[in-house]
Amino acid sequence: MTVRTLIVDDSPTMRALLSGLLRRDPEIEVIGTADRASTARQMIKDLDPDVVTLDIEMPEMNGLDFLDKIMRLRPTPVVMVSTLTQAGADATLRALELGAVDCYPKPEGGMADLMCIDDGVLASKVKQAARSRRRPRLEAPVPVVPPTDFAWNGRYVAIGASTGGVEALGALLARFPENCPPTVIVQHMPALFTSCFATRLDNSIAPRVVEMRDDDLLEQGSVYIAPGGARHAMLRGSQKPHVRLIEAPPVNGHCPAVDVLFRSAAQCLGDRAVGIILTGMGNDGAQGLLEMRRAGASTLGQNEASSLIYGMPRVAAQIGAVEEELPLDRIARRALEHCSR
Repeated sequence: MTVRTLIVDDSPTMRALLSGLLRRDPEIEVIGTADRASTARQMIKDLDPDVVTLDIEMPEMNGLDFLDKIMRLRPTPVVMVSTLTQAGADATLRALELGAVDCYPKPEGGMADLMCIDDGVLASKVKQAARSRRRPRLEAPVPVVPPTDFAWNGRYVAIGASTGGVEALGALLARFPENCPPTVIVQHMPALFTSCFATRLDNSIAPRVVEMRDDDLLEQGSVYIAPGGARHAMLRGSQKPHVRLIEAPPVNGHCPAVDVLFRSAAQCLGDRAVGIILTGMGNDGAQGLLEMRRAGASTLGQNEASSLIYGMPRVAAQIGAVEEELPLDRIARRALEHCSR
């Protein structure tokens, strides 16, 4: 299947660059480019693209406002193109919360540098987006009230997610109480983005959320996001579990990798853990979750109907790593039951 793609960016140079990157892949057809929201809106109506790449900074209407309209009126897979800056990270995370499938960060070097270092990343993201599940954005999401009677039984939660995980994790963790079980998370995203993601979650949910630091002790009421970059997140110490950040090559193409976290949870915690695998492309986390289950941990997987991309949960279910597969809105409650006295 050819993925018909529309590029929306106010820079002529960037439009040409993105077009060149995508046209390298024979499975992608660039069907048009637009420099502003009004032009893009008409082209989406006329051309019905499979995927839209969307810049955040544009004249007339910024990319976030335009994305919100797309998701409400004509749900289409969108890959956001953003700068690797603090402001770019904040805006991109907001876009992922609004329903964008993924983000493509522009490097700080010149345009020519991007042509050399891209190595098919943009094309891969666009093809992943084309396989994602299209869902209209609700005008008024149903408010979530975390439980007030949770009593921790000493079990820990480990979560892995990739594409679609920002939205999924926000929905899952909104159901965690302030005194939630200690929770560690690997979400595939660039280094700068994980810090912003932790801050955004900390401001929106009941538990404390932080980006992991080496040797952090896992405490009740805290959620720890693994930092993106060149280090894997692992758990150590069965009596006083704590985080270790280890420099090592990517695993399954990712650093940090979900498999590394899950395997360390199996070794460190055994049956005192609950493993959760959420939406994402590929197979990262499946083998590690299987090791957790064999070690006595309870393991949960997001079901196909609620996953933006049913890749990682599907592989985990196929190899027998998932003890129970559930829709996203039921996973938090089930995890808390496993962690409750």
